[in-house]
Amino acid sequence: MKQTTRDFLNTPLEIAGRRIEKRLMLAPMSGLGNVAFREVLGDYGGVGLMFMEMCSAKAIPRENRYVSPVFRWRDRELGQLVCQLFGSEPGEMAEAARRVEAEGFFGVDLNFGCSVARICKRNCGAALLRSPEQAARIVDAVRQAVNLPVFVKFRTGWEDRPELAVDLARRFTAAGADALTFHPRVAPDRRARPPRWDYITRVKQAVSIPVFGNGNVFAAADCEAMIERTGCDGVSLGRGAVAKPWIFAQWTRGETFGPEAYPAMLNRLMDCLEFHYDPVRAMRRFRKAVGYTAAFFRFGHVFQKKLRGATDFKEVRLKIKDFMANDPQLTEQPNMNLF
Repeated sequence: MKQTTRDFLNTPLEIAGRRIEKRLMLAPMSGLGNVAFREVLGDYGGVGLMFMEMCSAKAIPRENRYVSPVFRWRDRELGQLVCQLFGSEPGEMAEAARRVEAEGFFGVDLNFGCSVARICKRNCGAALLRSPEQAARIVDAVRQAVNLPVFVKFRTGWEDRPELAVDLARRFTAAGADALTFHPRVAPDRRARPPRWDYITRVKQAVSIPVFGNGNVFAAADCEAMIERTGCDGVSLGRGAVAKPWIFAQWTRGETFGPEAYPAMLNRLMDCLEFHYDPVRAMRRFRKAVGYTAAFFRFGHVFQKKLRGATDFKEVRLKIKDFMANDPQLTEQPNMNLF
């Protein structure tokens, strides 16, 4: 990575009066940004902010952090942790945000980006981009309810028109958002086409608050290109970070990681999953994550199939050891069929 890019990523950024030390952040991801994965990520360091899994605004006010599979955290990470909320009603989102603030989170994130059918059918996530006025009312209600930084994660909209994204960004800013994470794909597109990074440029030029770019940043060259081409204030890493959680330390501190980092990370992830979850939930989360790591191996589809077919973590550990014994080759870019 170029030194100028590394310097940029290590330049502190202020968001609503609160400072983050790095401009790389873990993107909000359902089922992947769980407390176990964040613990692994914390071991490596280098991340500016981490975002939780999606949490239902209806459930949050009464949720028990020691029982909930999603609204769960370690106290030591609160200074870098943003709680991601989904919901459709301003009042419910505001009440949930008050609970988030009372717990001491760095910030709250409003999800207007998830395009999964079960979320959109409830008029949540990306479905709200069809009703910009309602989405803006949610931002305003949360802004009035709390003093902590308010983030908004959103997509282009339901049509591939950059002016729609610009309009949304302006509405969210006017309603009181403190930072935006923009994924430049239309809502129905589940990554069938490349993200339109030029749309990030237009959004950044339209607002005065920080804009984090998101979408297909897997290698250092991708990160450099997004920053140089869009002028974004930072980069939000999703699937690439799940595959290689050391990527934050690699890009901000110049640390190097070889093939041995992969089995070490997967074994550490299993340790953390076993600590935080029951065996069924732990295995379910591992299976969801392991495909992203496998995507960076030649013949990674074989690796993924072996690990997902294991019945318990003891078997997984043996299969990892067996696969790595054959000195598998790594790839710079992931196999998109596994992503």
